[in-house]
Amino acid sequence: MEKNQILAEVQEIFREVLDNEEIVLANETNADDIEEWDSLTHIQLIVAIEKHFKIKFTSLEILSWKNVGEMIDCIKSKI
Repeated sequence: MEKNQILAEVQEIFREVLDNEEIVLANETNADDIEEWDSLTHIQLIVAIEKHFKIKFTSLEILSWKNVGEMIDCIKSKI
């Protein structure tokens, strides 16, 4: 699966979990860029992404991400 396809699917997950259809993700997007993205919704996003792609992240992987692009790279490495 290509990174842009993963990004599109992750964007839909963000829109659903954060209940905001106007969210547009880019590789550089981080929690500071999206008002609804706080520590609680971060956990909800991780769980939703893991279910969607049928993968599991380690705590170290999650803590290492600085932006959506790094999250996408991690997803791509697992599918």
